[in-house]
Amino acid sequence: MSILRASEIREMDNEEINEHLKELQSDLMKIRGVIESGGVPEDLGKTREIRKTIARILTIKRERKT
Repeated sequence: MSILRASEIREMDNEEINEHLKELQSDLMKIRGVIESGGVPEDLGKTREIRKTIARILTIKRERKT
């Protein structure tokens, strides 16, 4: 999953945003599972980028509600 910028997220409709959000959350769960089982994920920086992208998506979703 690629990292999305705020401008890219704003161009999407709600269905697309929800799809990306679910994909990112599942990717994050997989990475956290590897870490919890004692393994080392392929890219540690990816965890941080995924978390930031999830935060961007949730922020824009909240902006649209108001």
